[in-house]
Amino acid sequence: MKINDIIQVLESLAPPALQENYDNSGLITGNKEDEVTGAIVCLDSTEEVLNEAIAMGCNLIIAHHPIIFSGLKKITGKTYVERIIIKAIKNNLAIYAIHTNLDNVYEGVNLKIASRLSLINTRILAPKENMLVKLVTFVPEAHAGKVQDALFAAGGGAIGNYSECSFSQHGTGSFKAGKGARPFTGELNMRHMEPEIRVEVIFETYKLVAAEIALKMAHPYEEVAFDLYTLINDNPFAGSGLIGELEAPVKTLEFIKSLKDKMLTHCVRYTKPVKDQISRVAVCGGSGSFLLPAARSAGADIFITADYK
Repeated sequence: MKINDIIQVLESLAPPALQENYDNSGLITGNKEDEVTGAIVCLDSTEEVLNEAIAMGCNLIIAHHPIIFSGLKKITGKTYVERIIIKAIKNNLAIYAIHTNLDNVYEGVNLKIASRLSLINTRILAPKENMLVKLVTFVPEAHAGKVQDALFAAGGGAIGNYSECSFSQHGTGSFKAGKGARPFTGELNMRHMEPEIRVEVIFETYKLVAAEIALKMAHPYEEVAFDLYTLINDNPFAGSGLIGELEAPVKTLEFIKSLKDKMLTHCVRYTKPVKDQISRVAVCGGSGSFLLPAARSAGADIFITADYK
């Protein structure tokens, strides 16, 4: 197995396009075509983790936090980041980071926390905007099913818990094939009227390249007509934080005590309780101060975050 085989699986779970603009997720050092000898999973790529990987014969480190967030102008070993990069390259170690893209998928870090807390009816707290596009194309009636299948296989048509969602409408298309054209139907230099199906399918923006390739491969026409419409709808399965409910209300201090046990920590810092009971809980696996307004707007009784700036 190559490193790239593992990367493809990771990126199918948490697409890099979902990371925040300040982030640096992805392959940071190493060659994705190298064979994998072993992998270590960690929170941070520390010097201790690198030493452990070398001792165990592993050549891949999968970390949550990127070891490099911004550009390095010099690599002299003066800082721990520089030392790690030098040692990783010397030992042919690949470092892969899967950070805010893993935070921002529904079945990512926040859902894991919500599951530990036994939350139900969970949803994204702050859905990402401008992530959806509607692709509209026009297909001869006999080929509409083949084109729909190709678009679904490319990742289109997902709405909430439903897949293979589309809309079809009958109509008539017209075209006149000119010199050099090889029309699928009709004659050169004559206007042709063709019964067609208008097919509409929703895609996430980062899947558009695959969508266009799939459309052109499956469509019978030499020149494929299609439209793209940007949607202002929120993506309900991508964004920051998560909110859910407890099966039954719990007294606030009892909930905080149980939080220590369920999250396997000896210390929980909290502000003065403002409610006697907890029913609705908002969580953020990272630094969540920016999500407090969203938690309040969503009616959360308590907001749990890894740290608060």
